[in-house]
Amino acid sequence: MRFPAALIAILALAACDNREDDGVVDVAFIGAPSDAFETGLRIGPAAQHIRAATHQGLVRLNSDGQVVPAIAERWIVTDDGKSYIFRITEFDLPDGSRLTANSVRDSLVRTLSRLEGTSLGLDLAKVADVRAMTGRVVEIRLKSAMPGLLQLLAQPELGITGEFARTGPLVAARSDDAVNLEVMPPEQRGLPPQQDWEEGLRSIRFQSVNAEEAAQGFAQNRYDLMLGGRMQDLPLASTSTFARASVRLDSAVGLLGFDVIRREGFLASSENREAIALAIDRGAIASALSIEGWNASNRIVPDDLPATVARAPARWDGLSLDQRRSRAAQRASAWTNANGRAPSVSIALPDGPGSDILFERLSADLGQVGIVAERAENRRSADLVLRDRFARFAGTRWFLNQFNCMVSPQVCSEDVDFLVSLSVDAQSPDEEASYLIEAEQSLTSLNYYIPLGAPIRWAQVRSDVEGFSENPWAFHPLFPLTRAPI
Repeated sequence: MRFPAALIAILALAACDNREDDGVVDVAFIGAPSDAFETGLRIGPAAQHIRAATHQGLVRLNSDGQVVPAIAERWIVTDDGKSYIFRITEFDLPDGSRLTANSVRDSLVRTLSRLEGTSLGLDLAKVADVRAMTGRVVEIRLKSAMPGLLQLLAQPELGITGEFARTGPLVAARSDDAVNLEVMPPEQRGLPPQQDWEEGLRSIRFQSVNAEEAAQGFAQNRYDLMLGGRMQDLPLASTSTFARASVRLDSAVGLLGFDVIRREGFLASSENREAIALAIDRGAIASALSIEGWNASNRIVPDDLPATVARAPARWDGLSLDQRRSRAAQRASAWTNANGRAPSVSIALPDGPGSDILFERLSADLGQVGIVAERAENRRSADLVLRDRFARFAGTRWFLNQFNCMVSPQVCSEDVDFLVSLSVDAQSPDEEASYLIEAEQSLTSLNYYIPLGAPIRWAQVRSDVEGFSENPWAFHPLFPLTRAPI
């Protein structure tokens, strides 16, 4: 069921005048009810927000998505970029154990070992060694320079864990279907004791609920903040202009596109798979979803990625949409003539009104060139399956690691993986870039993946919620939300 925007606006306007501040920020994260309670190392976005709030790493992300100190109070990077030296805050944890450089090192080494074979583990492949230098100094040595290391160390999975209490800054307790989070006392976070430290702080009640319940709950003032919105849920957001709520879109870095899972029939050849990519009007997708500023892309690695070295050349440089569609139509026509029927592709999309809109656009685009689009009942029966992931760091290697054969065996190339592995050990930025450019071009030529653009992430936030900002990582730390409005 889709909640009309007008109904949401009416419900919200009726409720907002009676809303009182109870000292709690109610957060709804779009997903399944069990998502917030996932444990282990490989967890989804809802549980990642809880993990980041209760297990600090050496560094963390602030609400703007910038890396700031956490357990490490400061750090230096050697001139060659191959050594990061952190001075940590040594303090007693709530269970009486001592957080030291050795315990931090042990936690990081354990985590790195457990991450082997995952995409995050591949991102961290440049880490050569982790050392405890003194009681308060930890050094991370790299095989070669990596500007994105701090961004990776701020990921929830890199929070410090071990045979001791959680490192905060929040402490969590489950209450029925919600997680209640409270700020830990300063001395339990490595800070000096402070009088009246609880003044001006709010608690957080965090729940994972489906998109329709989140939208309705926000409209009825049961939630102050709705997180985890994706493309398929976007039409559920309230777009009314009442003063206390607004939809906030992240300019997220990452991947939104289709994996070509079944490479049979029309999709057996790379040229025909490319025809799908050629036919799509990416700008029309943004218009259909009523979003502005979306970063559409026909490349695996987007053009606007920060870079100080050479990049792979633009794809289809100089071709207009009509010229691209002419190429696609020629390939579809040739297949039709050879097989006596028009080519068709089945597309798997998550449930939701945004997916319905996207499928309508894709069906129209492919129909323009003589390809029939069908909506698959499930992923197993589909030719094309949506890939929707935000990046851990803004580097070419992150994008290519998503298609590593250990991570994505149905959409990968061992030759590409080899080139990426060579880039890890490269001793100069130019040498690294040359391997990555070759890897990107090789993977692109296979057309195993059909890019659309950046992932679509959105939130809905009341005007009295402090500590929320859009950011390129589509990750919104909970700790800043504890600040009460002035």
